[in-house]
Amino acid sequence: MKSSILGAAPLAALTLAFGAAAAPAAPAAVPPAAVLPALAPATITVASFPDLDRAVKTAMPLWDKLYPHVKVKLVSLQIDDHHNSMTTALAAGARLPDVMAIDFRYVGSFAESKGMEDLLQAPYGAGQYRAQFVPFTFVQATSSRGTLGAMPADLGPGTLFYRKDLMDKAGIKESELTASWESYIAAGKKLKAATGTYLLAGASDLADIVIRANLKDGEGIYFGDKGQVLVDSPRFVKAFELAKAARVAGIDARTVAWTGEWAEGFKRDKVASQMMGSWLSGHLAKWLAPDSKGQWRAANLPAGALASYGGSFYGIPKKAANKAQAWEFIKFMTVNKDIQLHSLKEIGAFPALKAAYADPMMDEPQAYFGGQKTRLLARDTAARIPVIRVDKFDAVARDIVNMELESVLAQNKDIKTALADAKALITHRARR
Repeated sequence: MKSSILGAAPLAALTLAFGAAAAPAAPAAVPPAAVLPALAPATITVASFPDLDRAVKTAMPLWDKLYPHVKVKLVSLQIDDHHNSMTTALAAGARLPDVMAIDFRYVGSFAESKGMEDLLQAPYGAGQYRAQFVPFTFVQATSSRGTLGAMPADLGPGTLFYRKDLMDKAGIKESELTASWESYIAAGKKLKAATGTYLLAGASDLADIVIRANLKDGEGIYFGDKGQVLVDSPRFVKAFELAKAARVAGIDARTVAWTGEWAEGFKRDKVASQMMGSWLSGHLAKWLAPDSKGQWRAANLPAGALASYGGSFYGIPKKAANKAQAWEFIKFMTVNKDIQLHSLKEIGAFPALKAAYADPMMDEPQAYFGGQKTRLLARDTAARIPVIRVDKFDAVARDIVNMELESVLAQNKDIKTALADAKALITHRARR
């Protein structure tokens, strides 16, 4: 899942040791002691980022009952700072945690790192769990060498969230938002004229979804199967054109995701929709727009688009000090259905474990979304998302594409020129 930043200031480093403070209710019953492996007493460090860190925090009451002699110290940094710190630590072979949380955007790079344990090998044997997960998740964390750098924890079925009350004021039906990308933009014009509200927080959000939508099994977002750079393909041209159309139409608030200004747009009813992973439901309800309970709805992406937007993983550095305890913790967070469902309930993190999909919790109406059964929508989308191949240079390519998109939106740079420049720079940075 993606991180959240409270307010405009970046989140400072936060180190939390659980047990002394009042903790949330345990998410599940304790299994018989006989099924638990014997673990030596230890304190393991889990390095994570918001809001995934809260999934760890809320699961601690059960962990403490299962393994009272294995303490967990959670170290959390803002998402980019976290991954930069972990990259530096892997390169130096020092100051490494026992468990490393990894966001989807970075998993290709970390999976390729030779500093991570291959979880397919003994003593881990993660391959035995592969069939229990949504197929595309294991592929995302698999390196070009066939090693598994991390276990999937959650995923992000692409979803359109929108304010039904504001759409009703403008006479806009859900079908106008979802029929096509062009109808979505047209609805934005209608909304702005009738209410003064922006449809989008930022036009770049539109491009970001289109870029990753409707890929074929085995296709990469930025790179082809032979490493060729894809960013000048029709998919990227279309994404840039739609973002430019939204900006010209004046339907985006021109804010940058995860900033204080971006968050205020939802709180102050200035932004009426957001396309992201289904996990945004938890952010909307508990952080971005808690006072808008009952007014938001969830829908499929426009034009029938299917996209994976986000996802989280846990890996073990080769130089971790407590690998046996780390592996047990990772299994606790990923293979345990009750913990997966607890994370869904607490932070909206959609399970990567298929066993969770048959649970009655999926069918529960969500009061925040006016009684809509949003989890069923996410579950059905997850089942249809293709297997997307990741690359260790995905994060580099993403930053360069975003830079060129900003040139198009803010400086009116020609789209094909911008994408050609992006391709050249990515090729140079990736040395391809």
